[in-house]
Amino acid sequence: MTTDVTDTGLGTIRTGILGGGFMARVHRTAARDAGGALRAVATRSAQGARDAAQLLGAARAEHDAEALLDADDIDVVHICTPNATHADLALRALRAGKHVVCEKPLATTAADAAALAAEAAESGLVAAVPFVYRYHPMVREARARIARGEAGELLTLDCSYLQDWMLRPTDDDWRVRSSSGGASRAFADIGSHLCDLLEFVTGDRIRALSARTRRVFAERAGQAVDTEDIVAVLVETSAGALGTLLISQMAAGRKNALTLELHGTRQSLRFEQERPEELWVGMREESRLLLRDPATADPESARLQRVPAGHAMGYQDAFNGFVADVYAAIAGDVPDGLPTFADGHRAAVLTEAVLDSAAHEGRWTEVPA
Repeated sequence: MTTDVTDTGLGTIRTGILGGGFMARVHRTAARDAGGALRAVATRSAQGARDAAQLLGAARAEHDAEALLDADDIDVVHICTPNATHADLALRALRAGKHVVCEKPLATTAADAAALAAEAAESGLVAAVPFVYRYHPMVREARARIARGEAGELLTLDCSYLQDWMLRPTDDDWRVRSSSGGASRAFADIGSHLCDLLEFVTGDRIRALSARTRRVFAERAGQAVDTEDIVAVLVETSAGALGTLLISQMAAGRKNALTLELHGTRQSLRFEQERPEELWVGMREESRLLLRDPATADPESARLQRVPAGHAMGYQDAFNGFVADVYAAIAGDVPDGLPTFADGHRAAVLTEAVLDSAAHEGRWTEVPA
């Protein structure tokens, strides 16, 4: 069960946020929902920090990251800055004795991610990566049904994550350039979510893969592009299931279409992130659409359901559930399914395997365990 941090005897968890963009707002909302108090915000500039502090409702703005990391009145640091800064800031936060929530990718190389996971394990601090789609109740329902054997042996996987925000050549973002976003964009940004969800729900790992990538435009808004727009991956899991993954940020009309369809010898299960209240269950005899209901759900699904059936839950609710588990862990609880720096390292390993396979024209590549 998730513990209310205000009832732990440790007092209110005091939060600091690095970054002031969209994700900082999402983190702030989740921290507030979990009972945390936002003490400070820092961004790349003093004025930016002041603006962000006012927008987010922080007690103060810090003039730089170092001042926030050194502050005595902060227990946990949320890192919501560009990808290339994550590894350094996360390491500094851990060494300053802070618990850490670091946006993904945890690091732009698997080696750096491994070092961070080791540092976090040695420190005993809570260090988490927001693979928040784990926190949709119907994802937990699918996971529980597979664990109970209701789907039977998994045979095939049909999964995708599609967006359209980079569809036009005028669409641009700091993630486009590897200097700020890392060597991978589409896969590291959203493919990592898809793979994390696949492995989390099935309890199985991708053992080998064959990948192809495509960069559609050489330039965006007049600047060179050196990251991929589209990734197609064939996968084989440790248990022998075969699957396809399609990741694209150029699928017209698709805003955040993460889809997981798993085919077993008894049942198929399908979850769509844009329809988070539903889980499709397919059988030879019939198919059913299971709707979220805490009264009939598996306990791990029910604990994340804060409102009755028929009252829609969505992305921010999932993020709130994730941060609630982080803060509960800080207070001494051990929440089931909390994604840690070890999971961030796993995502970096998969990203490098995808890029390596694509660089060799889709060569089958073993994924380190």
